[in-house]
Amino acid sequence: MQNKNTSRPVYELISVDKIDTPAGLEGDNWYRYILGQGTSKIDGLRQGSLKSVTQHAEEYSKELNERIRSGGSTYSTRKKPQVQDKKAE
Repeated sequence: MQNKNTSRPVYELISVDKIDTPAGLEGDNWYRYILGQGTSKIDGLRQGSLKSVTQHAEEYSKELNERIRSGGSTYSTRKKPQVQDKKAE
């Protein structure tokens, strides 16, 4: 899964499969999609038609790949703000 323009691996759509409605959610027409980059996998759920879920997953993989190419991380930061410890003197 290498991009021809760079040596970095890219995320690709691996599969889209119809599933039962996930627990706690409503409606029908649920799908699970899997994006892959080497051993890294992203498993997503989305409601809609097969065509709309496939389009969403392909667009999502394209956005991830653009972020990778620009040097950004595929992970969002989860750092908590640093709180300065104020000790009474």
